[in-house]
Amino acid sequence: MSKSLIRQPFDEPILTMEEREAINQGRWFSSLSPSLRHDILRCAFVKRYQDGDLIAARGDPPALWTAVAKGAVRVSSTSITGKQITLTYVEPGVWFGDIAMFDGDARTHDAYAHGPTTLLCVARSDLQKILDQHVELYEALLRLQARRIRTLFGLVEDLNTLPLRSRLAKQLLHLCRSYGVPCLSNGQETRIGLQLAQEELAQLLGASRQRVNQELKAMERDGAIRIEPGGLVIRDRGQLMRIVESEP
Repeated sequence: MSKSLIRQPFDEPILTMEEREAINQGRWFSSLSPSLRHDILRCAFVKRYQDGDLIAARGDPPALWTAVAKGAVRVSSTSITGKQITLTYVEPGVWFGDIAMFDGDARTHDAYAHGPTTLLCVARSDLQKILDQHVELYEALLRLQARRIRTLFGLVEDLNTLPLRSRLAKQLLHLCRSYGVPCLSNGQETRIGLQLAQEELAQLLGASRQRVNQELKAMERDGAIRIEPGGLVIRDRGQLMRIVESEP
């Protein structure tokens, strides 16, 4: 078994209150019946990672079904030139790895912890037992896959129809919803808690860092955001929404 999938002895078997809340309030998990949620949590265990730790490597066997309870999981691939490309960030409350549980194929991408990250994990054998006891889970996982496909089609459509400025505004609004923290100095402003370098943000948008930097500075001049050394602050969500809606 790949070292990245072996449970380490220092893993803590319990979630903090905030981590449990993130799991329970996840859009998909909260839609399950109480008995199904109970059985999933009963057989799950916790793994904790530091920023940059490898969670799973491309080619690893499918061993765990996983949810993010804290932090983020950066899913990436490596180009033929050896450059690492970030494809997405899995946020708290989101489950992943279930596709490999069904088809049995090896992992297709690398997964790294982005910031201090807590995962709630279910072994493949335990997932099968839960499926045997809860037919409901089959339909729920189908709904989860359908939602992912819709999201994927939406991303492809945006990439082919929207200018970078609109795609960037949509991405910032998404990050604000998922990782937004109210600013102590101004309750009308929201700080994006997920620390992303401009290069990483550019990779999510399929654009160059230079172009993303230009658009960010333009949004800052217009008063929609503020660029700080520690990250981005959303000053005016309404203005970001208008950018998304106004562009063809």
